[in-house]
Amino acid sequence: MKINNGCKAILIILLLFSTVNFVLAQSGRGKGRLKGEVLDENGNPIENAKIVITSIKYQDLSFETISNIKGKWALIGLGSGMWRVSVTAEGYSPAYKDTDFKQLKKNPEIIIALKKIEQTAYLTSQDRSSLDLLDQGNKFFTEKKYDEAISTFEQFLEKYPESSQVHINIGNCYIQKNELDNALQEFNKVLEGIKPEKEDSRGNEIAAKAMAGIGEVYLLKGDFEKAQKYIKEILDNKPTDEHLAYNMGEIYFSNNKIDDAIHYYELSKQINPEWGNPYLKLGYAYLNKGNFEKAKENLRKFIEIDPDSPDVKTAQNMLQYLKK
Repeated sequence: MKINNGCKAILIILLLFSTVNFVLAQSGRGKGRLKGEVLDENGNPIENAKIVITSIKYQDLSFETISNIKGKWALIGLGSGMWRVSVTAEGYSPAYKDTDFKQLKKNPEIIIALKKIEQTAYLTSQDRSSLDLLDQGNKFFTEKKYDEAISTFEQFLEKYPESSQVHINIGNCYIQKNELDNALQEFNKVLEGIKPEKEDSRGNEIAAKAMAGIGEVYLLKGDFEKAQKYIKEILDNKPTDEHLAYNMGEIYFSNNKIDDAIHYYELSKQINPEWGNPYLKLGYAYLNKGNFEKAKENLRKFIEIDPDSPDVKTAQNMLQYLKK
């Protein structure tokens, strides 16, 4: 029996929400190798930077290493999934980056540039106790000890209040604690500190991090209009974060603005072609528009890229139904 496209779309969407996801039992460990590079703001390598890689799903699982004279590092033993790569180095503000790692594929190098602690703060390599505070605060964050991390970062700020990156670190702690108003205050402190120096904050990496944090806060608050304002500004001027582009797609999709959602899912896919989530959501978006060929194309690619995802079964069921 043939079913017209409109009915088919409705039936598949119902199938999507009625399918029970399965989760593959994994410990987070594997045989995958991740490598990267730590640089300063001028692109010079940073030696002896500490790299801590923590599983987002299995948060008690982490690996540590240090960068060599060329700023390079590598670790083996990771399983597929989301990992947070946190980096600290003496005299620099800590930074981190999340990556969707595939142990059976070639993963891009994780390149993280660290910002030197502001010279106006007079922080030197001899100020070992303050540098230890940064290192300890970052360690607490990766261990999900957010109260301890906030307290440690605040101790550092008592001595060096102009460190914008540390305000961002505290804001990220408050997000994890779901204290969203406190997070908002920290991110706004960063933007307020930048304005006197440079009214146009576009292209400023620290400002971009603060605006991304504000966008995430409003997204968690359910204020999509304000979240859109901050995330869109970053993507329009510095479209290098696949997660931000994806979040923007989610905002538009949830508001039934399918063409706009497709634009940002596509942008996310272009920034990181090896991340599966944008392909899955493009499959849903094109299905919503009745473009079944594009839906199938993206669903197949999602399954190919992310075979361990708990959403694979749903995608397979959708593809099977589309063949009828």
